[in-house]
Amino acid sequence: MAPLIFESPHALKDFVGREIAVTDWLTITQERINLFAEATEDRQWIHMDRERAERESPFKATIAHGFLTLSLVSHFMQQAMKIRDGLRMAVNYGLNRVRFPAPVRSGARIRARIILQSLKEIAQDAVEAVYTVTIECEASEKPCCVAESIVRYYS
Repeated sequence: MAPLIFESPHALKDFVGREIAVTDWLTITQERINLFAEATEDRQWIHMDRERAERESPFKATIAHGFLTLSLVSHFMQQAMKIRDGLRMAVNYGLNRVRFPAPVRSGARIRARIILQSLKEIAQDAVEAVYTVTIECEASEKPCCVAESIVRYYS
């Protein structure tokens, strides 16, 4: 998908309350899950041991860490939009209301649906945007992650 281009951070104001994008699908491989497990020291068997997960897990497969799914919000945001001018830096300021309603099984494809919830000036040279990011898992009725992502844009 081609990203939506904004001329400046202030140009976002016209999109408050609107969907900015639905991103392309991304496959969550077992290799990605394993690398995340190593990076975070979270090697729980539901993420790493395929045979045991098939036998004992209610999901019948290894699953991605919830925080792996959440960490992909930045990737999806970069895929969805670009600010052309007037941006010195963008800072991930934090998250609100993070939930993981459904698992992401190894091999599943996910994508993000991004809505600009609010935009406010926080300083003479900065605006704060709050995005609702819903990460969908292909063939799942429930989203696999829902979060409010807060980004501060500095001119």
